Amino acid sequence: MDYYQLKSIVVFLSILLSVSLFAVRIYQHLWVNLRRGRSAPLTPRWSQRLKGLSIYVGGQLRLFRFPLPGISHFFIFWGFLVLSFTILQAIAEGLLSFVSPHYVLPLIGNFGALAFVQDFFALAVALAVGYALYVRLIIDPVRYQGSHKAQGSLVLIFILTIVLSLLVMNALRGNLGEDPISDWRPVSSLFGRVFADWDPNTQNVIQELSYWVHLGVVLLFLTELPTGKHFHVVVSLPAVFLRKLEPRGKLQPAPIFNGNVGVSTVEQFSWRQMLDFYTCTECGRCQEVCPAFLSGLPLSPKLLMMSLRDNLKTHTRDALLDVPLLGEVITEEELWACSTCYACDQECPLFIEHISPVVDMRCSLVIEGRVESELQDALMHLGRYGNSFGKSARARPKWSQSFQPKIKDARREAVEYLWYVGDYASFHPGLTQITQKTAHVFTQAGLDFGILYDSEQNAGNDVRRVGEDGLFEMLAKKNLRTLQKADFTTIVSTDPHTYNTILNEYPSFNGDFSILHYSQLLDQLINSGRLELPRKIRGNVAFHDPCYLGRYNGVYEEPRRVIEAAGCNLVELPRNRDRALCCGAGGGRIWMQEGDLTERPSEMRIREIAALGDVSTLVVACPKDYIMYQDALKTTGFEDHLVVKDLIELVHDSARLS
Repeated sequence: MDYYQLKSIVVFLSILLSVSLFAVRIYQHLWVNLRRGRSAPLTPRWSQRLKGLSIYVGGQLRLFRFPLPGISHFFIFWGFLVLSFTILQAIAEGLLSFVSPHYVLPLIGNFGALAFVQDFFALAVALAVGYALYVRLIIDPVRYQGSHKAQGSLVLIFILTIVLSLLVMNALRGNLGEDPISDWRPVSSLFGRVFADWDPNTQNVIQELSYWVHLGVVLLFLTELPTGKHFHVVVSLPAVFLRKLEPRGKLQPAPIFNGNVGVSTVEQFSWRQMLDFYTCTECGRCQEVCPAFLSGLPLSPKLLMMSLRDNLKTHTRDALLDVPLLGEVITEEELWACSTCYACDQECPLFIEHISPVVDMRCSLVIEGRVESELQDALMHLGRYGNSFGKSARARPKWSQSFQPKIKDARREAVEYLWYVGDYASFHPGLTQITQKTAHVFTQAGLDFGILYDSEQNAGNDVRRVGEDGLFEMLAKKNLRTLQKADFTTIVSTDPHTYNTILNEYPSFNGDFSILHYSQLLDQLINSGRLELPRKIRGNVAFHDPCYLGRYNGVYEEPRRVIEAAGCNLVELPRNRDRALCCGAGGGRIWMQEGDLTERPSEMRIREIAALGDVSTLVVACPKDYIMYQDALKTTGFEDHLVVKDLIELVHDSARLS
């Protein structure tokens, strides 16, 4: 048996072994484990899903939110696709070397233009991998904290070895006259000059070694692919294709097992959520924008996914894991630290949902009574009084008592706009004047509006995200009965949380209403000339995008147009629009203890504004933002340098109502 016959046998056995290992591991992860998950609803919209694949996988669009790493990954990804043809050629050459020592696949192995592109991408991939290793090993950013950095670096070295061995192999074959299209490989030809004066026999040995290194590392990489973070190479396509297409602000109802609401073991997640656990690339982009992580709380969205993935992997084919998920794998402190701001989901290149599993697990904690006292009190008040302040429903419209004529009662007479005031705007003493100014502006614009008086209750957005699904449903149904009896055309809300849940979640309870955030309504009134702003307010202001208005529902321009219409000069914050830093109040956090943190998100935001230097006013469009930032002004010592104003205050002053 000569060398080339032996080569064919070794290549065949190596491929058989590596493909078998790969198949077994894929079977264990994607068939055995995912089958344990419950079913998940899937919105068809196939054309939209295919378009998403082309944009977010093919175009790598979300990766470019971090420009240099995005460019690096783009070339590695496309290099992988383009150079996969060289792998096919190497496999064919090995399997058929007993027929021809350097068997060439038709079109793939002798197509000059393809060889030129492959040569370019081999160099591009080598440079991209070099940059990625530099970032990992030298810069070592915080977002890699907790990631499997050694494993990630090893895979990068695998990739670098694959492309360099390919270039060396092609270079030497060109030198030896064994490559008929060597003229199409300029990069390989440059490599070939290094070996040009070497003995031909030596060059032949090196090129054959390069072949074995090239194919051997490819096959080794294949076997290791399902074991680590680079499994996303396999699962990213289905993950992006099957991504959530429903509104961002709509949560699926929590699962129920044996009468208990929520998730307490990993197999109670849906198979689609489990797919997300496998899809995490450990890039840390979610971690870098998470307000909980930035403030020192024990939550990293990335580590959450990794912990759930590790827990899922420890399941065997025939037995479930005995280790409790809550308290052992995922701590209660992690779950309660989340403000559900959507920054993590927004930043993930592969559309992993972090908030959904957090809320599902919170539901289980609520059912078990593992809730801190402040949150428990808020939930009790919401169940008894319909508001988190524990106030009588009769006190809800107290702020309106001084208005003459009296604000219309939308339960008893038809109105064009039903103003859903919300808990904080109704009850918090620091917001009373802002609520009254809102009513003055609506009146000045000639708006036909009314309120629900003592029949309004908390809309339930944060109740649901805390994990109290039953209480949310009770509040939603009570509010819907009230709303369906009222006669109105459009709901207007000054609270983005209320806006989100009525817009996105009430339709599931047959409550499909037209609703506007007050910034949208103000923008319409100003543009139509119904609301005039004759007095121009000069000065530089910054605007904070509320999470549930911006990231969740894409409302960015309307509040900015209102600010500019009032005569202000808008200075954008470094983190704005879909990258705005959460104030820290969402997801029920405003009802909880802050915990042991280094700095509150609201304080970080105030320092960020103060660092701009020439901005004296922070404009907000959410009552919770107003409360959080007013408090942060005091704790950071910037009370004498900055003021926080609600958007309606600018309009009120500009309309000369003060």
